[in-house]
Amino acid sequence: MSLKIEFVERATAKGANIAQLCREYGISRQTGHKWIERFRRQGYDGLEERSRRPHAAPLATAEDVVVEIVRAREAHPSWGPIKLRSLLAAKLGEATPSPRTIARVLDRFGKLRKRRRERGLSIVERAPVVDVKAPNDVWTVDFKGWWRTRDGARCEPLTVRDAFSRFILAIDIVEHGTAAATRVIFERLFRRYGTPSAIQCDNGAPFVSVRARGGLSTLSAWWISLGIRLVRSRPGCPQDNGAHERMHADMSVELEASPEDSLPTQQRACNRWRQQFNHVRPHAALKNKTPADVYKPSPKKPKQRVALYPTGWLVRRVHRGDDIRTASGQYFLSQALAGHRVGLEPVDGLRWRAWFHQVDLGLIEIVPDTLPPTLDRSFAARHRLVG
Repeated sequence: MSLKIEFVERATAKGANIAQLCREYGISRQTGHKWIERFRRQGYDGLEERSRRPHAAPLATAEDVVVEIVRAREAHPSWGPIKLRSLLAAKLGEATPSPRTIARVLDRFGKLRKRRRERGLSIVERAPVVDVKAPNDVWTVDFKGWWRTRDGARCEPLTVRDAFSRFILAIDIVEHGTAAATRVIFERLFRRYGTPSAIQCDNGAPFVSVRARGGLSTLSAWWISLGIRLVRSRPGCPQDNGAHERMHADMSVELEASPEDSLPTQQRACNRWRQQFNHVRPHAALKNKTPADVYKPSPKKPKQRVALYPTGWLVRRVHRGDDIRTASGQYFLSQALAGHRVGLEPVDGLRWRAWFHQVDLGLIEIVPDTLPPTLDRSFAARHRLVG
């Protein structure tokens, strides 16, 4: 306090150099002028320390409002903040808080229902093991992050490359990244280059469905039916497919940074860039060869395989209604497998392990055809997936 008094007394003297005094007392000029102004308006009382607590707390909720919120929750435990606000408005009128404030109050009193994040049925927790020794051992696929052409159209290319040679097989702009549109592109690539031993992708649509058994989508189920192994990266780990992401970084600098006028002209630019990448640009990892110097098409042509399973297994075709049928009832499996044959490996008297080619689909409970007479068949016919 004494330093403030000393400062303002010297600062208010005739001919005082305020800037120099602020430097001398180690305070900012803004603080110095604030003290001088308070001293001039209120005298020495204005130099007393003031509480920094705000005069009003706009986010604080009155006690009676809090009580009404808690009462409304207890009367309607399944209602959310928006519905509760509509109910409270009849009592509180203009004092009715926002849904966000209601949620905060409920959370403070432990009465906010937390939504539990559902865990997918098929989650990859380990980095994939990819053994690449020759062209077509592994193809990698992903969608490049989208950008807009000069006319405002959204450009989102699907990119496919050979992991061994770095040869880019496709950069195709697709309007809708559906399984059907993506399959058309792969059908063309398989006819031209043959089929790879494996395809590596992330966990996004249309490649994978983490809510489906085995993580299979209709697209990846089709790949497997052609004898192609599915390699999945871990969620949120782009480094698992790092070389593909590095190629996307080059596209960002050399294509995305200078967008074309429209989607057709952007596709032509992508084609030119792919041609240069494959046939002109040398790669140090390839001993300064170009990808085209190293890549050779696969001799394996696309042919759907008939799924064969060991003797003693049940073999069933998945119907369009995403289920399989036995003598005891219908059992849900997966929409992605409609039309495909699955094998059911017996585990015990009730449980069977479902397989699609080499992909483990987990356990399924199937009611035996012969039931104890005391067991109500209509109840026993109810089924559930357990693994």
